[in-house]
Amino acid sequence: MRILIVSDTHAKLDNFKEAVKRSGPFELLIHCGDVEGDEERIQSIAGCPCMMVRGNNDFFSELPGELTFNADKYKIFVTHGHRYNVSIGPEMIAEEARDREVDIVMFGHTHKPLMEKSRGLVVLNPGSLSYPRQEGRRPSYIIMETDKTGEAHFTINYL
Repeated sequence: MRILIVSDTHAKLDNFKEAVKRSGPFELLIHCGDVEGDEERIQSIAGCPCMMVRGNNDFFSELPGELTFNADKYKIFVTHGHRYNVSIGPEMIAEEARDREVDIVMFGHTHKPLMEKSRGLVVLNPGSLSYPRQEGRRPSYIIMETDKTGEAHFTINYL
């Protein structure tokens, strides 16, 4: 399975289109919030099933605030992260993920990519395609791929 993981597009989709063009096709898109009304456009561009959550700037969105679902053999928890103080660090969201007994937690909000594995939990933040905040400020996203044995591999990609 091949999954595109993005966040914080903030109604600016040029870089999202470029990420899909460079890295597609995908079986699933996961958007970690701050879609800002572009749900339908994102689905159309992605060309695959989409899982999206509401971010702190999605004021009138009917998207769920959190999702938990299975992809291949992995249980995944997706949220924007602002309610878990991710701007301070990933500790609170990682603890929540462990309480929920998931394998992977994905979030956004900080606009900085993060990929950690700790005590059997994979913690992912794809950063932002529109307003990156990490050093160098390059738009970023993550690709998750499972190999023939079902093991997941993650790659942070930059535009």
